[in-house]
Amino acid sequence: MSTMNISLMTDLYELTMMQGYFRNQCNDTVVFDLFYRENPSGNGFAIAAGLEQVIDYIKKLRFDAEDIEYLDSLHIFEKDFLDYLGNFRFSGDIYAIPEGTVVFPREPLLKIIAPIMEAQLVETALLTIMNHQSLIATKAARVVYAAKGDGIMEFGLRRAQGPDAGIYGARAAVIGGCVGTSNVLTGKLFDVPVKGTHAHSWIMSFPDEYTAFKKYSEMYPDACCLLVDTYDTLKSGVPNAIRVFKEMRESGIELKNYGIRLDSGDLAYMSKRARHMLDEAGFADAFISASSDLDEYLIDSLKTQGCKITSWGVGTNLITSRDCPAFGGVYKLAAVRLADGTFIPKIKLSDNTVKITNPGNKTVYRIYDKETGKIRADLICLADETFDENESMTIFDPHETWKKTKIQGGSYTLRELLVPIFLNGECVYTSPSVMEIRDLCFKEQDTLWDESRRLVNPQEVYVDLSDKLYDIKIKLLHEMEQD
Repeated sequence: MSTMNISLMTDLYELTMMQGYFRNQCNDTVVFDLFYRENPSGNGFAIAAGLEQVIDYIKKLRFDAEDIEYLDSLHIFEKDFLDYLGNFRFSGDIYAIPEGTVVFPREPLLKIIAPIMEAQLVETALLTIMNHQSLIATKAARVVYAAKGDGIMEFGLRRAQGPDAGIYGARAAVIGGCVGTSNVLTGKLFDVPVKGTHAHSWIMSFPDEYTAFKKYSEMYPDACCLLVDTYDTLKSGVPNAIRVFKEMRESGIELKNYGIRLDSGDLAYMSKRARHMLDEAGFADAFISASSDLDEYLIDSLKTQGCKITSWGVGTNLITSRDCPAFGGVYKLAAVRLADGTFIPKIKLSDNTVKITNPGNKTVYRIYDKETGKIRADLICLADETFDENESMTIFDPHETWKKTKIQGGSYTLRELLVPIFLNGECVYTSPSVMEIRDLCFKEQDTLWDESRRLVNPQEVYVDLSDKLYDIKIKLLHEMEQD
């Protein structure tokens, strides 16, 4: 997000609803859930990302004099409400699934417990932050998985939908598994590796390709990656790169972190021929990297064809998640808290079954197979429910209830996913570094079965409701029918 005050980064109706609550003296404490309904890009899971920016937004959420002056100029807000905004501070609780965690549809990524005016105000900002970064982190995880251990560099800044999308998209891409980014500002802000080579314009600005390569190698002998496809990859580019590598070796330079980059043509064929040429010349340890409109499907195909590429620069298709440009997260009221502390569940109905919300003040437990450490299912339940891992558990699909699975006591472990982030308006959580979140993300993906990680038609991970939550949901649905 930009350096300007972002308190007005909201939809107008959040503020007009706030004024309505204010005018009607309606400020009950409520529960809102932020969740999504469908995995992006046909994936079997998503990656939660953006929490650090959510924290920063909540901490800095203030309306300064210029904000109030602008709102007043719209002639729709009354003075006493604007005075209230001038003293606004978030005072509620926020629970979240930590960044880098594998997540699934319908489970809350964020849970907000706050007076309704506060909870309503933060909706738009939380959605734009979480939707964007979770989308790009998930896309990155797919690309990294397709590369089967090869390094993926994020190269998309110039194709991102604006500076902020480039900055925070690169952050999310590293969380999803990229080894680094070309985005220097992201590197500075989040202490992640920045890497790059040179453009075709570098080659074209010199009298010939060899001279361009030579000058580049003299400046960057410890990170010499030469772009070989400006003119003719196999007749000119690779031979000139080999010539420069030989001269570097003969001058006593220890060759390390060196190689070539392909940016066009048949990457499978070109990489095989280039590999043969490099090996014959005595440069078997030179890497071959590639760019050129890559995505997970093309990388997977090139790997299947036996390409010799070991490093990949992925730009447009990653930073924009081109095949699925929206995450689809939503923010729904789930409960109202009474004066005695009890929660009255609320439900949103729809003719579309998947859009019927899960009511109540909830949490999420992840059920792991004790022997393998793999995820068996996720269980959405009421926040005060507890479970004994020594007792057998029957879980069921909340939409197709005849689909049931009995998990024997002692064969599983449980982990509560939602952790406190803000309590009474105070932040109680410290975000890990981006590289630490990246490590967590790899560990999280290792808890998935292989069938849920495949790029096409992955096996769905079950997200079930506890008996108590399911009964409340059915009861509310029956009551709505009677009305």
